[in-house]
Amino acid sequence: MTENVVVLGAGYAGAGAVKKLQSELEGNARLTWIADVDYHLVLHESHRVIRDPNVRSDITIPVDEIMEPSTQFIQDEVTGLDTEEQVVELADRDDVDYDYVLVGLGSQTAYYGIPGLEEHSLTLKSLDDALEIHEAVKQASRDATRGDPAQIVIGGAGLSGIQTAGEIAEFRDKHRAPLEIHLVEALDEIFPGNDPEIQQALRDLLQDAGVQIHTDDPITEADDDVIHFDEGDPLGHDVLVWTGGITGRDALDSADVEKEHNRVNASANFQTSNERVFAVGDSAIVDQGDQPAPPTAQAAWQAADVAGENISRAIENRPLKTWEHEDKGTVVSVGEEAVAHDVKPAMGISMPVDTFGGFPAQKLKKLIAARWIADLTSWNRARQSWSSL
Repeated sequence: MTENVVVLGAGYAGAGAVKKLQSELEGNARLTWIADVDYHLVLHESHRVIRDPNVRSDITIPVDEIMEPSTQFIQDEVTGLDTEEQVVELADRDDVDYDYVLVGLGSQTAYYGIPGLEEHSLTLKSLDDALEIHEAVKQASRDATRGDPAQIVIGGAGLSGIQTAGEIAEFRDKHRAPLEIHLVEALDEIFPGNDPEIQQALRDLLQDAGVQIHTDDPITEADDDVIHFDEGDPLGHDVLVWTGGITGRDALDSADVEKEHNRVNASANFQTSNERVFAVGDSAIVDQGDQPAPPTAQAAWQAADVAGENISRAIENRPLKTWEHEDKGTVVSVGEEAVAHDVKPAMGISMPVDTFGGFPAQKLKKLIAARWIADLTSWNRARQSWSSL
């Protein structure tokens, strides 16, 4: 009997798993790919759209460039997962049966119960989000003057928050826009949980770009034009962007699998408490011993390959592979600048320092995104996107 394999989501985990499954299944199963958009977004470069919407064509890859003719694609919103009936529930179409399903729906923004934050902030989880931030910043700059500049506040100084601040600073400089940019972090340092060396390097770049940094004081409430802190004075805003955390998708609310914060618990082989359900990427909390796998693009890329192979192995009753996340380093952009830290040697070349910026970091950032695009499609497609990365 031919098995039905269904992959949910077109992010790094979903797209990568589809690519792997197409090479693994070899006609032993029907593959269906379901996502709410008909393209893969290179999400870790989506902040570029905030500065210039024209780059969107270079960081979106149509599913037709990824999937083989035998793969069925359904564009629709996943609203539920019924593990008893083994069906995926969709907003506008009939349920889709599965024998095995890979959940790669990504995450949604967590607001941590902060009053008013969801109602009064923008987020950066999709292409539409990036375009909305661009329009909001552009409009705010039009309504402002040099004597009364628009206040742009980014809440959360992790990867997304830092890169968002950097792109808004580039927009300000390119258009000579009357903007003041604030980056707000509840903890005592930006890029929390990372090495102090890269934290300081990023702080230096942000301050050089004219971004005002506020740390060690959590937001307690947000109104339509001001945010309140636990200790500090309120901070007015014309545009508020929140990048402060993630939680699982609402579509997984009723799924009968073990979850935490609506993210699916998965073992190191990506199998969940239901042997027919696998989970990967930000949708999952993947067991890695003392700490789960980080919710990063890098981890999702690595995991997708093994997750796809393991579904093929499950169909053939072969032992599943165990995945171990390998941290290959960190590269963060601040506008046109970038900082790289603890990058593993590549192509026989090792860096003499742990943290570096300038031209090498800028090109490395581009190369990482180009490599992913090439893996999904071709190096020719990656070269076409190079200038926007």
